[in-house]
Amino acid sequence: MRQNGQVPHDLLALFDLGEETGDMLAPPVRAAPAALPVSAHLLRIVADSTDRVAWLRARSQGITATDVAKLATEKSVHNAAREKINGSGFGGNPYTDHGRAREPEIAAWVLANYGIEPSTNLFHAAGQPRHLATPDGLGLAGNGVFELAEIKTTSKPWRSIPRSYLRQIWWQQYVLGADRTLLVWEEHDNFVPRNAVPECRWIDRDDDQIRILVGFADQLIDLLNHQRERERAAAPPPYDYGR
Repeated sequence: MRQNGQVPHDLLALFDLGEETGDMLAPPVRAAPAALPVSAHLLRIVADSTDRVAWLRARSQGITATDVAKLATEKSVHNAAREKINGSGFGGNPYTDHGRAREPEIAAWVLANYGIEPSTNLFHAAGQPRHLATPDGLGLAGNGVFELAEIKTTSKPWRSIPRSYLRQIWWQQYVLGADRTLLVWEEHDNFVPRNAVPECRWIDRDDDQIRILVGFADQLIDLLNHQRERERAAAPPPYDYGR
């Protein structure tokens, strides 16, 4: 779960309920984590969220999973473009602060029970430097399946996985080239966890949904490029001090 701080081009992390999905129960716990080998995605690291200024700056230059979470219609693409250009004005709240504080604890549970290592790196997709994602965890199953983890906190019980979170997850799978994601969420009551352990579900890669999201993201990039061209065309020429 990623909150965006106070830079104008970042979109807020989503905590609202969404639509339905085909949830799948998580399989039994693995006894030991599998080591993640050096792979092509490790050559596509753009920034690390531990350097928050650099991470936020890098995110503002592309389309992140947080951006894609809102891309469901043509109208939403135009709304996202306006937010990227003008800024959302969102600087965090007690819910995002709580999520950020709980993430390391939940990530430790994920590592101990599923062998997925915590990650703070921002990656770009192969051949697409402006398609970006920061998954909460990376792992390799014993059968060679490339896995991610995504961590959330919520003050409301979920009837189903929020659709916005599914879009985030599918986008991360596309950027990293992953096969599935363990979505882990912890429900809290007034910022006190309700259960000793979080809930989780495996979300499989969906290439049909990924193609839709890539199309929306490219439309968003085109809108942002067009706006920058208009701004350059409208800018006054530089003053010639030699005259």
